[in-house]
Amino acid sequence: MTSAIELGLDTFGDVTRGADGKPLPHAQVIRNLVDEAVLADRLGVDFIGVGEHHRADFAVSSPEMVLAAIAGRTERIRLGSAVTVLSSDDPVRVFQRFSTLNAVSNGRAEVILGRGSFTESFPLFGYDLDQYQTLFEEKLDLFVHLLRDEAVTWSGTTRAGLNNQRVFPTVEGGELKTWIGVGGSPQSVVRAASYNLPLMLAIIGGDPKRFAPYVDLYRRAFEQLDRPLPPIGVHSPGYVADTDEQAREELWPDYKVMRDRIGAERGWPPMGRSEFDQEADHGSLYVGSPETVARKIAGTVKALGVSRFDMKYSAGTLPHEKAMRCIELYGEKVMPLVRDMLG
Repeated sequence: MTSAIELGLDTFGDVTRGADGKPLPHAQVIRNLVDEAVLADRLGVDFIGVGEHHRADFAVSSPEMVLAAIAGRTERIRLGSAVTVLSSDDPVRVFQRFSTLNAVSNGRAEVILGRGSFTESFPLFGYDLDQYQTLFEEKLDLFVHLLRDEAVTWSGTTRAGLNNQRVFPTVEGGELKTWIGVGGSPQSVVRAASYNLPLMLAIIGGDPKRFAPYVDLYRRAFEQLDRPLPPIGVHSPGYVADTDEQAREELWPDYKVMRDRIGAERGWPPMGRSEFDQEADHGSLYVGSPETVARKIAGTVKALGVSRFDMKYSAGTLPHEKAMRCIELYGEKVMPLVRDMLG
């Protein structure tokens, strides 16, 4: 139900620029990220998600370590990944790290499992990209066994099997909350449903309503399975400032740097201002004043019938101070407005 909407924030630990315009060291970016999460907790934000990357323009390669540091300085905000690249990791170690995080945070841990949109982790950890699909399918299957079986018996082709093996630490207070991150594949939606796991839609471009068929597919799958529907969430980029004009002018230069750097690797043309404005006006970029951003979030929540919205507030080299102001406006103004609009 939209009246119970959860509103969170995500960051990938983008390497930001300092006052001198130069990139900050990775260590400082991580310390700043922790401060951002502490502010979000104080303002009542429901969730903070930290992404995993293995490249120079993102500082976080071990989200669980950063989330554990955040856990020690916060009291109520839920802590999770955005996303954990399960294909190039070991499911047993992922489970152990997040069950440990769950313990030190008094039950606040969540994990969002996905394949990720970058592939640097595959050669780094010795995995063959030709097995991209098989790696995720098998490791997800093992992870679900770890979630639900006291002793795990499992076999596959991508790692050693387990025979009546217990894995520690056990999760206190029930099952570790685990989402499947989906970028727009019907097969991924059906897979999430088959494992009875919540669905997190990564909507990073275009009209968010185009994801309605995936939501419908997920709902129909649970109707056929005769099971209660788990939560459905949306992750999208955004930025909040005092006015629409200020938000766009502050975000645009840094957003373009990030978009063009990634686009050059993938064969995309440089981003023009008209494309940016189109995404802000009609797409999945939630940029503007608190009123504008709240109205757009509420519209997406209503259109898709989701119960969670996470806004990725970090954007390339956008400075830490501007990110802090964005978080402040999100917590103090956007969230109450969204709840009023949905009420």
